[in-house]
Amino acid sequence: MKRRTALLISVFLALCLLVAGCAAPAKAPETKKEAETKPAPKEVKLLFATGGTSGSYYPLGGAMAQVWNQKIPGLNVTVQATGASVENVRLLGSKNAEIALCMSDIAYYGQNGLEVFAEKNEKYTNYSAIGAIYPEVVQIFVRKESNIKSINDLKGKKVSVGPPGSGTEVSARQILGVYGLDYKQKKDFDARYISFSETADQFKDRLIDAGYAVLGVPNAALQDITSVAAIRLLDIDDAMLEKIRAKYPYYTRLVIPANSYKGQDTDTKTVTLKAILLARNDLDEELVYKLTKTLYENAAEVAAGHALGKNIKLETALEGIAIPFHPGAQKYYKEKGLMK
Repeated sequence: MKRRTALLISVFLALCLLVAGCAAPAKAPETKKEAETKPAPKEVKLLFATGGTSGSYYPLGGAMAQVWNQKIPGLNVTVQATGASVENVRLLGSKNAEIALCMSDIAYYGQNGLEVFAEKNEKYTNYSAIGAIYPEVVQIFVRKESNIKSINDLKGKKVSVGPPGSGTEVSARQILGVYGLDYKQKKDFDARYISFSETADQFKDRLIDAGYAVLGVPNAALQDITSVAAIRLLDIDDAMLEKIRAKYPYYTRLVIPANSYKGQDTDTKTVTLKAILLARNDLDEELVYKLTKTLYENAAEVAAGHALGKNIKLETALEGIAIPFHPGAQKYYKEKGLMK
């Protein structure tokens, strides 16, 4: 019996040794050379549609892209100068850009085929919102010594209203229309459809009497103007605000503090929209999650690159947006308790 038991133990031990011998050898630790030769993560390229070089979108977009490129491995965001909001919606719609900055009302119009998009029977539904970025402020300016004391006094004057079909031009048509100023038929004043940089040049050369701009405060183009000529910003009073909001409820009150620009020595009552960040719907959910998280958790670094970055705040990320949010953005906001 003992001999049989010993034999069975010997067979068992032999089998164990055989199995151990057939097992795969333990993987050796990765050497430095092997780590260096591993393929890098696949690069993801995004074209970021912003605005004109003298506006707010382009330099702010550059600061945002720099933070994304530094913080998200394998990401390469390229900033593109554009005609701003309306063109950006069309670029997203035609899949010639992946992300874009846009005025909140223009993003809504684009998805619903309204305003400027109705003119060409356009409707784009392939984009959604990431979040609100900063207030877009209506700034109507004249020379400080001008006899134009109110918006009604623009009648008969030469006024820059932004490039044709731009978000600024749409806003000018809306706001000035509430004042009874119709420039489409050149009945009430001479509208000049020019960019912010062209507005600055023509204003300094006295080729126009006033400018209508929808920009962050302060803005480089207006600061450029005030290096040559002091300006005065025109008020939108409370009675007119009610009329504007009755027709266009997405406008809200904002006061531009005195001395925001050289020569502007009093507070100015005006109205504002939101600048928002858009993404194409077909962008990967995890990528948009990372874009959203990185942006709102590194706003101080964006602000170091452009002053408007100080407005990028999680608590205001959902404000003023009337279109759906991208699932990747929703995932982040749900983590933070802003969405259910």
